[in-house]
Amino acid sequence: MAAALVSSSRQVGRLTYAAKRLYSDAYPKITTHYTIHPRDKDPRWKEINMERVAEETDILIIGGGPAGMAAAIRARQIAEEKGAEVRVTLLEKAAEVGGHILSGACVDPIALNELIPDWQEKGAPMNTPVTSDKFGLLTKSGRIPIPVFPGLPNYNHGNYVVRLGHLVRWLSEQAEAAGAEIWPGCAGADLLYRDDGSLKGVATGDVGIAKDGSPKDMFERGMEFHSKITIFTEGCHGHLTKMISNKYNLRANSEPQSYGIGLKELWEVKPENHKPGLVEHTVGWPLDKNTYGGSFIYHLKVEEGETPLVAAGFVVGLDYSNPYLSPFREFQKFKTHPYIRPMFEGGSRIAYGARALVEGGWQCLPVPVFPGGVLAGDSAGFLNVPRIKGTHNAMKSGMLAAEAAMDLIISGEATHEKGVVPTQYEEKLKESYVYKELKQVRNCRPSFHTSLGLYGGVAYSAFSTLMRGKEPWTLSHGGADHARLKPAKECQPIEYPKPDGVITFDLLSSVALTGTNHEADQPAHLTLKDDTVPVKQNLGVYDGPEARFCPAGVYEFVPMESGDGQRLQINAQNCIHCKTCDIKDPSQNINWVVPEGGGGPAYNGM
Repeated sequence: MAAALVSSSRQVGRLTYAAKRLYSDAYPKITTHYTIHPRDKDPRWKEINMERVAEETDILIIGGGPAGMAAAIRARQIAEEKGAEVRVTLLEKAAEVGGHILSGACVDPIALNELIPDWQEKGAPMNTPVTSDKFGLLTKSGRIPIPVFPGLPNYNHGNYVVRLGHLVRWLSEQAEAAGAEIWPGCAGADLLYRDDGSLKGVATGDVGIAKDGSPKDMFERGMEFHSKITIFTEGCHGHLTKMISNKYNLRANSEPQSYGIGLKELWEVKPENHKPGLVEHTVGWPLDKNTYGGSFIYHLKVEEGETPLVAAGFVVGLDYSNPYLSPFREFQKFKTHPYIRPMFEGGSRIAYGARALVEGGWQCLPVPVFPGGVLAGDSAGFLNVPRIKGTHNAMKSGMLAAEAAMDLIISGEATHEKGVVPTQYEEKLKESYVYKELKQVRNCRPSFHTSLGLYGGVAYSAFSTLMRGKEPWTLSHGGADHARLKPAKECQPIEYPKPDGVITFDLLSSVALTGTNHEADQPAHLTLKDDTVPVKQNLGVYDGPEARFCPAGVYEFVPMESGDGQRLQINAQNCIHCKTCDIKDPSQNINWVVPEGGGGPAYNGM
């Protein structure tokens, strides 16, 4: 009876609160998340217990990708070497480790060789050494081969084609065996600070919040994790990394980060089309010369009796200018090229996914340290674009972060009571190959911004490679990606072929392959700072580009119930956590925040 009364009073509270906020039919309410509508001003939350349970750890790692796992392993290795009692805790938002990992991936083993020298004996899933490289420029109907020589960034001999999610899962097993604690399904949602202004730790997200922003009967507060040092390894454009960067102004002296979106499919192909160890890249068609991007096709080795497997993907720089461009449909169109299509014919697509990636390099590096923690991996932007590789740099930076953190903890400088700045980490980075190789290739990506576009970029990159990056200048990226989008009236719509369901596919059937899922009755984690902007600005000026740049059909403009005009519908359950919307929204009105832990894609070795 009491529970029924509580439930009934909450329903009345919801109606009362909704009545206080008036939204027009033209601009209906979309966002209900507490980051936009604070709960302390919402009467529905007045009687809710908001206390959190707290855990103390020595090193807290946010994100279970290659950087995070390498940091956990290295920290525990040092603890074992020094005989120190150090608790290492890693939080991962995916329901299972590796579930949100997506990459090409062709991996340089340099960091893994250092971290776990006997990785082959221990069964690391690195079974496909690169046997040959191919690179070409696609025209509308043909291919112009471009030679790949030793010493060029895209020369891959000595590297391995992997399914990165499987490698990360194996790394998590090594981390746990070393004594680290891995907490999957725990999404870091908020930052905690000490009285001295330093980072104290992270709070995980609450669960049991209804779609309208009110508490459910099953509401549970998230946990607090207090740490001496926190290592952020969230990957590209992480939710907490954005917050920490703003708090400590870590990007004050760097250019705005530049990004790309990578879309990927796994294909089972006919045996005659399979060449294990082949790594192939293309540039050019279907993109125009002023749009940065290209493809990768990696042939994976499989066990006897298994169907031959190929990883195929397409990357589009998010500095593109035409709002009618759809990265997903460019990828589908790419597969129709007469040179590319035969490889997929007679095959079967078994997986799809997408993820934003950091492309800015040297010019866009933030200060990687702050009171109480550090940034590592793609959270800091350590991808080497000309090499199309970031895993080795992510792992190395995670290892260096762990070494710096352990020095401070073992010496007693880092405590729970007082935050310290791990300056040793930045010093270690500057002496490592991570910074050295990023500086060497610093001008390759921005060289594509000239009027010569693709051709100028390829020519300059070849020159820069010959110079070994020693040219005495540093080119600029020229501003943030979202600012490069032109109004729709200045651009031509792009016609894309209709999917055939055999080689090319529609968006929703593709999203179905990601296994993505979110609790339906929760506030959309794709939050809008202003609910009127999508129609008033993005649709009115740019013809609703979010409906095209999202690779999962999250954003959809649908007719108003009145039949007069359109409104934005956010299909949050479709979200595959790629972060493209947060990056490319021309109004910078979208703020991606974490949903309930465990939600999102369920990739299997992507």
